[in-house]
Amino acid sequence: MKIENPTPIKWQFAQRAEQLQSSVIREILKITMRPDIISFAGGLPSPETFPVEHMKAAFDTVLSQQGKIALQYGPSDGYAPLREWIADSLSIPGVTITPDQVLMVSGSQQALDLLGKVLIEEHSKVLVETPSYLGALQAFSVYQPEFVSIPTDDFGLLPEEVAKIADGARLLYALPNFQNPTGRTMSVERRFALVETCARLGLPLIEDDPYGALSYRGEPLPKMLTMNPNGVIYLGSFSKVLTPGIRLGYVVAPVPLVRKLEQAKQAADLHTSQLTQMVVYEAIKDGFLEKHIPSIRTLYANQCQVMLDALTEFFPAGVTWNKPEGGMFIWVTLPEHIDCMKLLEESITQNVAFVPGAPFYANEPQKNTLRLSFVTVPPEKIREGVAKLAKLIAAKI
Repeated sequence: MKIENPTPIKWQFAQRAEQLQSSVIREILKITMRPDIISFAGGLPSPETFPVEHMKAAFDTVLSQQGKIALQYGPSDGYAPLREWIADSLSIPGVTITPDQVLMVSGSQQALDLLGKVLIEEHSKVLVETPSYLGALQAFSVYQPEFVSIPTDDFGLLPEEVAKIADGARLLYALPNFQNPTGRTMSVERRFALVETCARLGLPLIEDDPYGALSYRGEPLPKMLTMNPNGVIYLGSFSKVLTPGIRLGYVVAPVPLVRKLEQAKQAADLHTSQLTQMVVYEAIKDGFLEKHIPSIRTLYANQCQVMLDALTEFFPAGVTWNKPEGGMFIWVTLPEHIDCMKLLEESITQNVAFVPGAPFYANEPQKNTLRLSFVTVPPEKIREGVAKLAKLIAAKI
């Protein structure tokens, strides 16, 4: 039976739902699904790096040998052997990370949401870089904080500025390695200074590190986690080094915080897929990543150089950009009078897409900035897309 002529529901959304906004990047990606678009927009890993056969073999092994366990509910904190592997991989001489400091999550985006839920009060201060990762701003904004932007330069945030604005802050969020969106990297000296400052102030420091393994030279910088395991919350992910489709990340933090995050996770999704965790462990336990990641670095370094060369050849005077040492992004700054949101509208008509920089700013957006991602575009298309974009910019200078 069907109810006839029901009264239309007038949905009354919670205040926190009313202020939710769609991700600019995700909306742009809808456009870039068109096959004729040259997309520099997505922060997507290159499918060329996905170890399809290796993952297939791992799935086959897990399902044939431990299928009934893999298909069952799992513990909220995650699959124990994988947590042990992560703890061992992060430990260094003099600093031991233990498995009970590790919580598995459904992608590091869930970690950001859980941290917001556990640490942020409405109108409380949250310190972020300028600009910062859009996904973190979205995740934290649900809990209605007051974002306070940390002054930065070409080498990242300025640690000496933190104490001036940190009073009453709940946390500081930073991406030290090949940052999304700018591609910049924080020096070892600044990392230590930032950790020391946060430790002195008793300020929790979130170290989000999805790109740390993607150094083009293969020389990873020291993790802030190992400088102060009692005060740094480390976020890691398998999305950029294995495959994003598995949606598997992890949080490493002091045990009291991990237990509270685990309780929040139980309320959200009970646990991350047991099957996925067991497959990833099977895939990596014998050293696969040590052989696989160098091929990703080489591909991305070559793609990056193609784009840098194209920018030098085609972009007009008055436009500047960084030269990343790893990761997936180049950050471009145009003359101040150019609005990159409007530029994007014109660029789409020329079948070229990018991400305007303004949404990455928590405060005082710089509309003359944009982010280019080079890892999913073939070299000849990189040159074609940059040339088209350069003509549009030159017409505005």
